[in-house]
This record gives sequence, structure tokens and C-alpha cells, in this order.
Amino acid sequence: MENIVNKILDSKGDKTVPDYTKEIERRRTFAIISHPDAGKTTLTEKFLLYGGAINLAGSVKGKATARHAVSDWMEIEKERGISVTSSVLQFNYDGYCINILDTPGHQDFSEDTYRTLMAADSAVMVIDASKGVEAQTRKLFKVCVMRHIPIFTFINKMDRDANDTFELLDEIEKELGIATCPINWPIGSGKKFRGVYDRDKKKVLTFSDTMKGTKEGIEEEIDIDDPHLLDVVDEDQKEQLMDEIELLDGASAEFDQELVSKGELSPVFFGSALTNFGVETFLQHFLTMTMPPLPRTADCGVIDPVKEDFSAFVFKIQANMNKAHRDRIAFMRICSGKFDAGMEVFHVQGEKKMRLSQPQQMMASDRHIVDEAYAGDIIGVFDPGIFSIGDTICMPGKKFAYEGIPTFAPEHFARVRQLDTMKRKQFVKGISQIAQEGAIQIFQEYKGGMEEIIVGVVGVLQFDVLKYRLENEYNVDIRLENLPYEHIRWIANKEEINLDRIQGTSDMKKVMDLKGNPLLLFVNPWSVGMVQDRNKDLVLTEFSKN
Repeated sequence: MENIVNKILDSKGDKTVPDYTKEIERRRTFAIISHPDAGKTTLTEKFLLYGGAINLAGSVKGKATARHAVSDWMEIEKERGISVTSSVLQFNYDGYCINILDTPGHQDFSEDTYRTLMAADSAVMVIDASKGVEAQTRKLFKVCVMRHIPIFTFINKMDRDANDTFELLDEIEKELGIATCPINWPIGSGKKFRGVYDRDKKKVLTFSDTMKGTKEGIEEEIDIDDPHLLDVVDEDQKEQLMDEIELLDGASAEFDQELVSKGELSPVFFGSALTNFGVETFLQHFLTMTMPPLPRTADCGVIDPVKEDFSAFVFKIQANMNKAHRDRIAFMRICSGKFDAGMEVFHVQGEKKMRLSQPQQMMASDRHIVDEAYAGDIIGVFDPGIFSIGDTICMPGKKFAYEGIPTFAPEHFARVRQLDTMKRKQFVKGISQIAQEGAIQIFQEYKGGMEEIIVGVVGVLQFDVLKYRLENEYNVDIRLENLPYEHIRWIANKEEINLDRIQGTSDMKKVMDLKGNPLLLFVNPWSVGMVQDRNKDLVLTEFSKN
């Protein structure tokens, strides 16, 4: 009976499952997070090597290979050997279409990372085997937990002397509060690193030289009981491995796909991204354990990626990716359906129908125009200055908005002045465009104009990037004067409050953001409480939603 019903439905052409389902199901979109220098960008490069997207992998420092990493395209990134902005990379591997969001590890750029995590369906956490869990990893991890997305752990740099493996796992569990399940297990570290043991296959994967990781190495699989194993590992190492396997089988958490999908259990892999070892094994396992694009919450309920028409949200804006043309690119995560170039869409916040101009997919700074894209993909579209972070794009017939992306509170403030008053126009344009990217937040004096601009950033390094970009991209020299403020609060009930009548403290300052929202700056944390005590009807919040 059931088969007959299905046949009838098929013959009528069941509208609930569109023909592009297969395309959506083969999508995997994930972000790579880590503390600076744990090897995140290098790992990204190696994924691309396996995906056939690049033939020779670069490294961040670019010494041995003299190539810079594909994902670091901004001049300042190449100079300093750090990633400043998130980049988006797409490649195909083993029937899957993979979108990687590479995020800046440096804490001064964490704002960008928070937003990027909103666009990912899972996260890969890279941990340096000699350092364990570091401060920034902790911070980013919290954002992943908040979103309940699957988290995979890659313990990197096994070709260097590493901490005790059990201690590393223990640290992850204690520090981050997530159970771990090692999928493979390292044999030695540093100069004595011989490879990893695959717990499922019960085989040892040997480690060979990969010419400083620029070429794929030859990996050999050896059965744990094979006498040939002793040609690769010494007697002590084999003995230690057997003891550790026994201990693992008794002590570590069992692999449970459901717990992985809920973000409560992290599968752990070991390897060395620099020398290319363990990367492909990780990629293969990762793809079978992750999910296709996940449903997302909007103001009208949950949006199914497969059944619904095209919809997307803006999670990042990047100006001047192409120096020859002063362009702005809005990066969108497609959440449902299929995107066709030229289709008419509705910009919810702007309340108007439009066509997305020059839709493109990225390979860092290289881009190609796309005709179609599917749920899970990231596209960049030309932005004439109408998009903001958190905006929703959907079909004209069905209007809804996705949940906003949190704006985190800046912790450092400076007054910005241009040195040449004749370049006022370029200054305002430059600073407004960089602010729209979300890396900096700009404020004006309460009841003042754009003459006095106060810039707020999450990390001090952002000031250097701002200065560098205004000089190089907009030809404007500026002077930064640091301000003592460290705390900022948004006024949640601004409609009910008369700003002029707020009883403040001597270290309080009233400012406005670009949208005209009132904010209060404080030097001391106790002043925040005092102002709330003096103004009982005032509601202050630590972050706002875009």
C-alpha cells in the first residue's frame, strides 16, 4: 500500500523534495578555529591540496616554499604572518562539496571569527600538541557550544615534541567541558614520531617525509600484528602503544554519532599539517561524521534547507578585495534552496526587491562568477552599500528574517582625527566602509557630527590594521588618541529614556552609533552599576544584535 501511495506522489511530482536535493546533501560547511600559531591556515592549505584545488601547498611564513598561504591575501597578513580576516574556500573531494571558513586565530580579530561561526555547520578545532588548550581556543569554543554545532579536534604538530597524549585529552575535557573520543592514536612525537594507530581498522599508518609538506607523502598501512611493524617502530614504542590501546579501550568515551551531532562529544585526530601527515585520514573521517546543511531559526519558525526556496543571510562584508576597483563584497551563507544568478530576491531589512549583482565564489582573493549555488554554499555579491551584517535575503513571496548576529562589545577605544582636513570625504568614506565590515565600531559624540569620531575595537591590533588600510586603500593619514574607556553598554529601552536626563558618573560618556542608537562608555566597571542604581528605569545590555 505504502509503495502505491509513493508512486502516486511521484507521478504527481512531489513538490516537497526538489530535484537539487542531492546537491545540498553533498555540501559540508565548516569553520576552522584555533589559537594563533596552532597551524590552522596550514591545515586549510593541505585540505585544498587533497581536494586538487592547489598543486603546491604554501605556508603562512612562506620560508621553505616561498609561497604564501592561499587564504592570506591582504598585504598586512603577508607581512605579519597572521590571518586578519576570515576567508572562504570551496573545493570538491570524494563526491562532497566542501566550504571551508578559515578564521583569524589572533584574539584581536575574534569579532570576525564569532560571525564566521554563525555561518558554519560544524567546527574543526586545531590544537598545538606542545601547548594544549590556549586562551583563544576557549573563547571560540564557547561560541560553538552556544550554537550546539559538532566540534572535531585535530591535534597538530606531532612532528615536534608534544605533551603526554592522555594529558592533552584530559585538558580538552576539563577546560572545554566536552567528552573526547580519539579516532586514532599517535606513536611517539618530535623526532620519534612514527605515525598513528587507527583504532577502527586496527592498523598503523606510517609517517614519511613530504618535502616539508609541499607534496603528498607515501603512507603505508601496517597491521598491528604484522612483524614488519618493528621495521618502522622500535620495540619500546610498540609495547607502549599496546598498553595505551588497552587503556583507551577501557577509559575513553565510545564513539556515538548522535552525541557528535549535538556537539557533546568531540572526535580527536592526531597529525602534522606542516608535513601533511594525518590530514587526509582526518578529512575522510570528518566527512562521514558531519551533516549536510542544518535547518536554521527565523522569525517564522525553522527553515528547512531542502524544502524551502532560496534564502541567505549576510555574515561578513569585506571592502577593497580588489585594489583596482574599490569594491565591497557581502558574503552570504545560503541557508535553503537553490540560488540562480539573475533571480529576483527580496532584501528584508532594506524592504525591496533586487537582483544580486556579480555573485561569485572565492578561492581567497581569486574569485569566479557563479551561475548557481545551493544551501550550505557561501557566495559573495557586489554590495553598493545597502547590506549590513545579519541581513536576510529571501524570495519575494515569502518574507522572513533570520536571527541577528551578536555584536560583541569593544574593549579599546580611540579618538580618530585625519591629518589633512582636505581629505574629509575620503576619511569618512574609508572609516564608514571599514566599520560596515564589522572589524571596528565607530561612534560619534552625542549631539556631535562626524568631526569627532571614536573607534571601538575588540583587540588593539585592529587599530594598526585601521591605520594601515586608511593609508593604503584610501590615501588618508590619521592620528589615533587612545581613550581610557573599557566598558560599553547599549541602551535597550532607548524609546522610553530621555538621554539628556540620565544621571551619570564623572567617567561616563554618551555616544551614538552609525544607526543613531545611544550608547554609554565607562572607564570603570563599578560606574556601570552606579548609573543603573541612579536611573532605575534604564536597561543596559552588553551586546546588541545586528
